Amino acid sequence: MSASTSSAARPPAWRPLLSIVRYTLRTSLPGRRWIGILAPCAAAILFGALSRSLGGDLEAEFADMAGLALFGLVMPVTCLVVGDAVLGAEVRSGAFTFTWMSPVPTWQIAVGRWLGGTAVAAACLAVAFAASAVVAGAGSHAGPVALAAIVGTMAYVAVFVAIGCVAKRAAVWSLAFVFLVERLLGAALAGIAQLSPSWLARATYVDLADAPERLVRDGVPHGTAGVVRLLLITVAMLALSARQLHRLHLSGSSD
Repeated sequence: MSASTSSAARPPAWRPLLSIVRYTLRTSLPGRRWIGILAPCAAAILFGALSRSLGGDLEAEFADMAGLALFGLVMPVTCLVVGDAVLGAEVRSGAFTFTWMSPVPTWQIAVGRWLGGTAVAAACLAVAFAASAVVAGAGSHAGPVALAAIVGTMAYVAVFVAIGCVAKRAAVWSLAFVFLVERLLGAALAGIAQLSPSWLARATYVDLADAPERLVRDGVPHGTAGVVRLLLITVAMLALSARQLHRLHLSGSSD
């Protein structure tokens, strides 16, 4: 067989990646996981209704609520559920062995799992956050808060995929990252907030929506700079995931 014939018979590089994305969407999110995804999204709409009932300026009240509840609680919890489902849960159960042993580069496995998880989480959060703004009477904030949710979700899912690659108890470490590192240390130290998807997504929303100045945190990039920082975090976490998957050793469900 000639080299040209062999090259023509070789499938395109994107086809295995697409197969991984399809597999992720089909098998990595069972029914009970959807409860963990849809419940926070429903809470986001409820938070919007509560902010409207406060009686102040509707847009200002929604912005305050979004910074605290939507980006500080709903987004990380939803992304944690999805990010752990697409990789960490399968590593713990032993089901990931079948994907890991397939003749596919580890970077495609990492990117494919991330793409599948991001598609689900970003779609759900963007709709829920936009609906929350509309219910709150701040319809002009629907677009900015949805866009900030999408870019924040991209980084968040990449972080949780990476945790699933490096830690055996990925769910526990993911919870520690959200509530200890981001919420506790990030609230006190701007240096940590600069690398936090939650704080960066909030800063992006504040800039896009022209929210009150009191929501702007010194030292945290906002606007285009915030989006660029989130993209850099995403790329770095995916590179770490691909490297760790290449070194991963699986022998059973306990791994």
